Amino acid sequence: MDTEVIVVGARPAGSATAIALARAGRRVVVLDRAHFPSDTISTHLLWPGGVAELSRLGALERVEAVGAPRLPIGMATSDGVTVRGRYSTVDGIGYGMCVRRTGLDAALVTTARAAGAEVREGSKVTGLIVESGRVTGVRFTERDGVERQLRAPLVVGADGRRSTVAKLLGVQEPYRRQPSGRACFFGYWTDAKTEWRNTAIQWRAEAELGTAFPCDGGLLLCLLQPPESRVADFRGDALAEYLRTIKAMPGLAERLRGGELVGGVRSATGIESYFRRSSGPGWALPGDAGHFKDPVTAQGIRDALRYGRLLGEAVAPVLHTDELDATLLAWERRREIDCLEVYQWTNGLAAGEPMTPLELELFRAARKRDGLTTRLLDVYNRALRPAELVGPVRGIALTATALARGTESRSAVLKALSRQVRTTVSNALERRRVRRHPLPPSTGAATDRPTRR
Repeated sequence: MDTEVIVVGARPAGSATAIALARAGRRVVVLDRAHFPSDTISTHLLWPGGVAELSRLGALERVEAVGAPRLPIGMATSDGVTVRGRYSTVDGIGYGMCVRRTGLDAALVTTARAAGAEVREGSKVTGLIVESGRVTGVRFTERDGVERQLRAPLVVGADGRRSTVAKLLGVQEPYRRQPSGRACFFGYWTDAKTEWRNTAIQWRAEAELGTAFPCDGGLLLCLLQPPESRVADFRGDALAEYLRTIKAMPGLAERLRGGELVGGVRSATGIESYFRRSSGPGWALPGDAGHFKDPVTAQGIRDALRYGRLLGEAVAPVLHTDELDATLLAWERRREIDCLEVYQWTNGLAAGEPMTPLELELFRAARKRDGLTTRLLDVYNRALRPAELVGPVRGIALTATALARGTESRSAVLKALSRQVRTTVSNALERRRVRRHPLPPSTGAATDRPTRR
């Protein structure tokens, strides 16, 4: 074999996998078609749990050198109700960060190289080498356009939602999927409000959702997630509609006041959350290549870092043994079980609908109790399961309070409760099925593919 592991893709999932393997003394070659620093479409907010993953990888010092401020405070506003608080710490880290991908990914690539991984930039994977149903290498081209081969016991496809490796394996169609009810339109603004540089903020206005996250370069990321049904409004003049939508959320407009939009508006539409089969004989798919959640809860980079690292740590001792495939499958199962509840919760927030009367009551309750605000933020932080935030007892209490308040009709409150109960039961049953039953069969690399000499 030419090396021990080939990683396709050098961004968070790929670099995390490579760092873990290289630290364990394994020979790793990372191939990426980009040249770093390199940007990519991403909302790139990290909650403290994600920052802790950077620390575990030994990349945090380099990432902080990029210059993004620490964000120890989270804030959310809807219908005049504002909650503001701090997170529980994860491995001693109690702050988030919003680092633009140009700096974040370059810092991770540098960390991978420092750990001992060989990173080949400008390398485009064009095919897989499959022998007796097992992936044993890749074909790729570099700047000179000449196709080359590289072989290893394990090929890791960490190449994103449109994964070339997943397509070559024939597993690009998810076995679990949920179209988003929201689209993304975002831009960077100069930030005139230095007093807010430590706070990540979200606004809700009916079905609209907007955010302001301070990031590196003295800039502010302003992300809008309107309902998918409004994509047509942005098609004629995306900039005008982006600015009009900001103006319709006075709190967001005030946060941006005094700043200027830099570099135009970027977009992502037709978003779909999913799980793909992510392991098989000689291959694995960490990061968005195997599992993706709508950006409304900002979980993608954290999970890419975490499950890339866990993949590397799991396979390093068994690369040359008969235990490799079983270890890959166990890693995939762990990710599915760990991430399913957050996937379900994210899909609910991505539905593109206004907050329910019970969600607003939760905000009102959190406004009065700092501990509840922290618990709310900790669901995003992955320090608390969604089901632990609003269980049956709290759900009944919120319903009773909403009915007593009388600002919403009785039928609207009871409808929200009924829907919440149905969703809770349905999600719990799905999680139980997943714990009891194995993943669907994988067809990846089922047949030999010709190799070129």
